[in-house]
Formats: sequence, C-alpha cells, structure tokens
Amino acid sequence: MKGRKPASVDASKHLASIDSDWAQLVAQLGPCGHEPKPAREPYEALVRAVAYQQLHVKAGDAIVARLLALHPRSAFPSPRQLLDASFDAMRACGFSARKIETIRSIAAATLEGVVPDLATAQSLADDELIARLSALKGIGRWTVEMFLIYSLARPDILPADDFGVREGYRLLKSFDAAPTPKAMALIGQAWSPHRTAAAWYLWRVPRPLKAKRATTPTVE
Repeated sequence: MKGRKPASVDASKHLASIDSDWAQLVAQLGPCGHEPKPAREPYEALVRAVAYQQLHVKAGDAIVARLLALHPRSAFPSPRQLLDASFDAMRACGFSARKIETIRSIAAATLEGVVPDLATAQSLADDELIARLSALKGIGRWTVEMFLIYSLARPDILPADDFGVREGYRLLKSFDAAPTPKAMALIGQAWSPHRTAAAWYLWRVPRPLKAKRATTPTVE
C-alpha cells in the first residue's frame, strides 16, 4: 500500500522505545536490515541447513555444489534421490556419517508427509513447525528457528539458545554473564511481535576488539 512504512521500520521503532540501551543500539545500527532468503521448500532448506552446520561458508558451499553435481538434471535432489544415493557418494560430497543419517531422515520424513511442503508450512504456526521439525533426528530447535527466520520470514522468532543473541544482550546491558536460554526467552517476550528484528540487532552489537568474532548464523 502506497505510503505504508516497511515492517523493518516498525520493528526498529518498537525496539528503540524499550529503553535507552536499545535506543542507542538502533541509532547506531540504523533500521533493521534483515533480509530473508528466497523461499525454498522446507525439505531443501533443512537439507541445506544440515550441510552448513558447524562449517565455514566456503566449505558448506563446496559440499552443496558436489551434492547438486550428483543430480545435474534436477535443481535440487529429490527426497527419493537422496534416499537412493549411496553412502559412499554422500561421503564423497563431504558429508559426515551423522549428517548423512540426518539428511536421509529428512528425506524419509518428507515422503511420509512429516516435513510439509512450502504452502502447508506457510499456513502452520511457529510453535507447530518447531515441534514438528525439531522432532526429526539431527534437527534441533535452532535449525528450525533459522528456517523460520530466513526461509519463511517469520517476524517474531527469538532463538534464545543462540550464543550470539545471548552474548549480544550481555554486551548491550553490560552484564558480567550472558542470560541462560530460559531467561533470554522470558526477557525477549517484551520484544514481541518483533523478536526476529531483535535477534538481528543482538547479533550485531559491537564486540570488544579482542573478542571480535562472527556471530550471525550462516544459512544458505
């Protein structure tokens, strides 16, 4: 609608109104620049998330490229193709035995209807998707939350288990220790309905130079 403010502006204003610490952070970083990835089928998004788990971006890119090369006629391997792929072929792509098991679990769950298609996922509530997908072997709550944030563009997701979020809040408030995940979830209730934007800001709280590190999660 003409003249309507972007949701990111509303989110930034909401967070800046919480207290002086938030106001200063928003002023320093500017409007929330969160940019969700183009929507992918949940199955593909989860497989890609597993590929990148605990890896640098370039390593994850290389593994995914080798996986795609196994099936050059497909934009992305189907669940059946992944189930039919040999263990050795998957290992040659760079997947660990544990990741291969997880990917096969995702593929099987997709064929069984446990992992929904994109249209169905878009109609499901955040909590329902978290419960449904985090029950899969090798898929934790954090991975599902990243899927909700980056693939489904859900605006009110706070990954309270995420170290970067909790450490960002510690620095924002000059605390000696970061809050526990449970405490972080309770604190974050005040940021609703813009908790995704809050996470974006907390990942970017300036770190001390001697402790400088990348804390924004990589989801490709």
